[in-house]
Amino acid sequence: MRSRYAAYALGHSDHLFRTWHPHTRPEDLRTQAEGGLSWLGLEILDTVSGGPADETGEVEFRARYRVGAVEGVLHERSRFVRRAGRWVYLDGDVD
Repeated sequence: MRSRYAAYALGHSDHLFRTWHPHTRPEDLRTQAEGGLSWLGLEILDTVSGGPADETGEVEFRARYRVGAVEGVLHERSRFVRRAGRWVYLDGDVD
């Protein structure tokens, strides 16, 4: 989760591509950093499973951002699955 947040913040769409499940990954992975959006901070609120012996996991987080002078918060519960031994983002529910 933290590496994906950093990838969004730094505009590293190649990392997002590698860590997104191919069945749910969008075709266009340009990051919002490329469009003037700045990420300001990540707060992990909850985790479910996702340990070394698990095949699935969830992470609830808040990520603060700014577009121009306007600040906002993205609140999501993300689902991850292990694929070929690596964790990948499957999907999430945004509040």
